[in-house]
Amino acid sequence: MRWIFFKLYIFLLLPVSVLAKTIIVAPKTTISSLKAAIKIANSGDTIIVKKGIYVSENTLINKELTILGENAPVLDARFHEEVVTITASHVKFDGFIIQNSKTGSMRDYAGIRLNNVAYVIISNNILRNNFFGIYLSDSKHIQVLHNHLTGSNNQENSGNGIHLWKCKYIFIKGNYVTRHRDGIYFEFAKKSLIEDNFSEKNIRYGMHFMFSDDDIYRHNTFKNNGSGVSVMYTRRIKMLNNLFIENWGSSIYGLLLKEISDSQIEGNRFIRNTTGVYMEGSDRINITNNNFQSNGWGIRVLASCDKNTFTQNNFKGNSFDVTTNGTLKHNYFNNNYWDKYEGYDLNKDGIGDIPYRPISLYAQIIEKIPQSVMLMRSFIVNLLDKVERAIPSVTPESVKDEKPRMKPWKR
Repeated sequence: MRWIFFKLYIFLLLPVSVLAKTIIVAPKTTISSLKAAIKIANSGDTIIVKKGIYVSENTLINKELTILGENAPVLDARFHEEVVTITASHVKFDGFIIQNSKTGSMRDYAGIRLNNVAYVIISNNILRNNFFGIYLSDSKHIQVLHNHLTGSNNQENSGNGIHLWKCKYIFIKGNYVTRHRDGIYFEFAKKSLIEDNFSEKNIRYGMHFMFSDDDIYRHNTFKNNGSGVSVMYTRRIKMLNNLFIENWGSSIYGLLLKEISDSQIEGNRFIRNTTGVYMEGSDRINITNNNFQSNGWGIRVLASCDKNTFTQNNFKGNSFDVTTNGTLKHNYFNNNYWDKYEGYDLNKDGIGDIPYRPISLYAQIIEKIPQSVMLMRSFIVNLLDKVERAIPSVTPESVKDEKPRMKPWKR
């Protein structure tokens, strides 16, 4: 009897992982669906789903499980419901093809939804033809890693690729997102890191922030979207070493800043965008060590912006380096390289001996009369700009670089 009680005592001391089991899901077996496997599983178990096509209409993951797809099994909602909904914390979901969620105007159906959970990993999945791709709400400490998301590219039936609402401490890394409304969307999502993602050919924005403070996004690429990135009503954002490329079209920007403050834009490349950076109502932004190359407008700074600094940037081959609709009295440009600078450096210290005024008269005219763009590169326009630079009268007196560099900064 004592031996029996001793064995029972040892059994109770065993960690859950020792007691966990592995459940196999495969077509034409006794366990032929993920729902059936979850029903018989206990928290801590692992479910392995073999290759095949499985109907998955709102499969609910409500236990702490590791769920692994082997050779990319397909979970298909057949446009009837969401595909997978996770309501338990400490879940890993890896290696599936998730497709054909329902679409609707009253509910945001998703390929994978996480609701009020923590410490969940969503990795190495392929999501295609879903309304929303990966949808996180009221969640924290989530990792979204190396997923491939393709939407329908339909304006009416496309939600966001990776969507966050009221989240904190989210890590989004190495994902590819295309053909959604917004590639990555943050609303009230704070203290999160977004890095090494590729967002292209999305209908509206490659990435979109609303009311989301203290986030960092770095080493991402935003290519050929409706606009690259929009950051609105947000504070203390760090935007580091990203590539904004070929976001072309009317009213399209590489980076749109609206009502943001106390943020950093450093080490980015803005290449072949209609406008590299557009700023409205943005204060105390430090824009440094960036490359602006072959854009229509390098930077458009509205008069509602205050106390921003632009230092050690390169401006090459832009039609207009800087434009504004006002005076910009408290915005500062210093030690940037401007390929249009025609000054001299008599003491050979690498700094131009006369200040550079990056806002041209023609740029000011276009701000007021957009149709005048048809005169670009005409002789009269070039003559007017040279006269204005010699005797400034229309361009803002306060917008000048006191120490323009003679050679580009090396990156």
